[in-house]
Amino acid sequence: MSEPPADEHPLTDASRKAAERRIRNRALTIGISVTPFGLSFGAVSVEAHLSVVQVCLLSLVLFSGASQFALVSIIGAGGSYFSAVGTALLLGVRNGLYAARINALLRPSGWRRFVMAEVTIDESTAMALSEAPSGNAARAFWSTALSVYVLWNVSTVIGALVGNALGSPATTGLDVAGPAAFVALLAPRLTTLRMRMVALASGLIALVTVPVVPVGAPILIGGLTAVALLLVFDR
Repeated sequence: MSEPPADEHPLTDASRKAAERRIRNRALTIGISVTPFGLSFGAVSVEAHLSVVQVCLLSLVLFSGASQFALVSIIGAGGSYFSAVGTALLLGVRNGLYAARINALLRPSGWRRFVMAEVTIDESTAMALSEAPSGNAARAFWSTALSVYVLWNVSTVIGALVGNALGSPATTGLDVAGPAAFVALLAPRLTTLRMRMVALASGLIALVTVPVVPVGAPILIGGLTAVALLLVFDR
């Protein structure tokens, strides 16, 4: 029996290290990309009369960008807590769907299941799925989750402190940061014509209901409309 080539293991090690480096760099890049949104969230949250501690707890515990922005935007506009929490939960439904896919892929056990549930977001899910064929799904998931979690929370603290120091965001133009960041988070997920049409229809319905329903309710109505339209189209 012939012996394996002398450079077989070095090549394997080199491939493994290259994969680790690729995942690490991508995870860091993704983490850095969320920092502007974290800064915006911190700033608009203190404008909504949340304390710095409350803002930080939202990022630490809720940790879902779109849901967080919806929550503080509705509260800041004078909406009810029911509308704010309802909209945040509606936007967070997708994370439950991600969790089912990640659970089947990574099979976490024990305490890891609770931690994984907390950090199962768009970015960590996408990275895990993209690296699944290479066998590096777990490394990609945890690397991305750690990067985004740390940098999102750090930028939230900075944004909240800066927002407190600057006073009203309206005087500096930061009052548009929340809606702009919300749109920026949503836009990359509208990958098909059907999704774009559903988003447009839901947005129009939300705008039409603004004069006739309580503050905060239009966002919830628009979100429920989107869900209903997707269920109809998927039949």
